[in-house]
Parts: sequence; structure tokens; C-alpha cells
Amino acid sequence: MSRRVPVRAGGFSRLLDLRLLAVCAGALVVGVVAVALSVSVGEFPIPLGDVAATLVGSGTFSDEFIIVGLRLPRALVGLGCGMALGVSGLIFQTLVRNPLAAPDIIGVTGGASLTGVAILILGAPPALLPLGAFAGAVASATLVYALAWRGGLSPYRLVLIGIALAAVSVAGTQYLLVIGDLIDVQRAAVWLVGSLGGVTWAEFWPLLVGLVLLLPATAALARALDALSLSEESATALGVRVQRSRLGLVVVGAALAAFAVAAAGPIGFVAFIAPHLARRLTGLTGAAVLPATALLGGVLVMVCDLVARLVLAPVELPVGVVTAVVGAPFFLYLLHRANRPVRGG
Repeated sequence: MSRRVPVRAGGFSRLLDLRLLAVCAGALVVGVVAVALSVSVGEFPIPLGDVAATLVGSGTFSDEFIIVGLRLPRALVGLGCGMALGVSGLIFQTLVRNPLAAPDIIGVTGGASLTGVAILILGAPPALLPLGAFAGAVASATLVYALAWRGGLSPYRLVLIGIALAAVSVAGTQYLLVIGDLIDVQRAAVWLVGSLGGVTWAEFWPLLVGLVLLLPATAALARALDALSLSEESATALGVRVQRSRLGLVVVGAALAAFAVAAAGPIGFVAFIAPHLARRLTGLTGAAVLPATALLGGVLVMVCDLVARLVLAPVELPVGVVTAVVGAPFFLYLLHRANRPVRGG
């Protein structure tokens, strides 16, 4: 039998399995190694010793330019995007009580993709891309919530309207790709897959602000998230204000996805995979897997980005290509398990 120790986090009591601690510690170790390798390998390999010297201010000018100017922001943005997408996926999977849900399900990614592609295709300054993608994601989430509200918000209506709005966004995105200039369309196609190539500190700082604000907000709503994963009646009986809590969770989940898409484009399947990995590795459910989900999401993006950079070197693939290669079979596997008949004893 596994040992459990009582802790208090976010104002509510929880039994924290030592297995969760082990998973989080393991993810931290893998994350640190992945970041170190990310800033070390590339077209111009730099030994890890020189990487460490550069990070403490003792490296050469060329090493500092490559590591601090180019590779470190890429690694940190990948880590941050994975954390944001993982937590966002956990929120929506728990909120709508559907293990196959993700931020895409309420049109957040679609709205961000539409505005991002519009900026690239219609000749707006490229510097507006992160802001435009963020605005599109937030606007899409707001519209879905407004259309789904009928004296209250049900997960069923939220999903249906989100799917419809996502389809409209995809249609608009495809239209822009058809009418756009070939060079602009190529840039938009890479961004639409999700890519960390070319990201700078300008993308990292807004993402960091979003994580600093939204991860504690998610922790504060953890009790409500656990209650809403049961039913509205159970949540009400536990003293949770259902509609207010549901609104807060939708806003936080959509904002997390919006910050991630604004920084690196819509990286697919991370929001879907990370919560499942956390639940399977820890044996826990609900908000208890929040820290593991965040860490595993970051590690997943970092590892996939390393594969994307090295598998066809010197050609670099967008990280979204690798996450799709990993995520699509996993999605099909879960569908197969969900459709498997249950045998009675």
C-alpha cells in the first residue's frame, strides 16, 4: 500500500500521494536535462560545460549570443507553453467531464489561429502576431460562453457551440490561406502547426506573466474544479457557487491556452496528452494532478522540440508536427478503450 501524507494547499486539505511527488521530481529532472540539451545541441554544438559558464556570465561572446540570444528563450518558451497547455487541458477535461476534451473544443485555438493567420496574410506588422493571436483566443472563448449561456452554463452546450465556432474559424483560416501571397501562406502554415523556431525573449516575458497570474488562479479554483467534476448537485451540496466557479475556470483555461498560442502558435495535442499522462503516472484524478500536469506538459513540448530539431538535422521540423505524431495514436488508443465493451463478472 502506498504511503500518503496529509498536506494543505490552496486552502483545502488533500492526501498527497508520494507517487505524485516522485512523478513531479522525475519531470523536473527531465525538464532540466531537456533545457540543457536544447541550449547545447544545434547547428553549432556547445559543450554543456561552456553552457554553464555562459549562463553564469563567463562564456565567450559567440556562445552568449547563441545561448542567451537564440536558444535559451526557445527552451523557456517551449517549457512555458507546455505548462500552460497542459493545465488548460486539465481544466477543460475535468470541467466538461470528457477525457477527450482540450482547449480546441471550445474554439480557443481556432480563434487564435484565425486572427494570427489574418495578421500574417493581410500584411499587418508581424510584431502584432502574439497580441492578435491572444486577442482572437480570448474573443472566441468569450463568444462561446455568451452563446452557451441560457440562465446558466452547461458543459454540453459549451462543447457543441465550441465545436461549431471552431469549424467557422477553420473555414475562415482556410479562406485566408487560399487568397494569401505564397510567401505569407508558407509562414502562416508553419505557425499554424505550432513552432518554436524564431521565438525570442519578446514572446517569453508575456508568457511568463500569464503563468505567474494564471497558475495560482487555477490552484485557487482547484476545490471548485474537483466538485464540478462530479455534478452540479454535488458541487452545490459542497458549497461551491457553480456558475461563478465555472465561469472562472473557463476564463483561466482559455487564457492559459491563449498565452501559449500567442507565444508559439497552436501546438496540437499537448493539452490533450499531458493530463492523461499525469493521471496514469500518479494514479490520481481531478485537481490533484495539477502540478504533475504542468510539469509533464512542459517536458512533453521540450522533448518533442528536441526531436523536431534533430531527427532531420540540419532541417528543423515545427514542434507541432512531432506532438501530432505522438498525440494522434494516443488519441486513437483512448477512443479504442472508450468504445471497448465492458464485460460483466
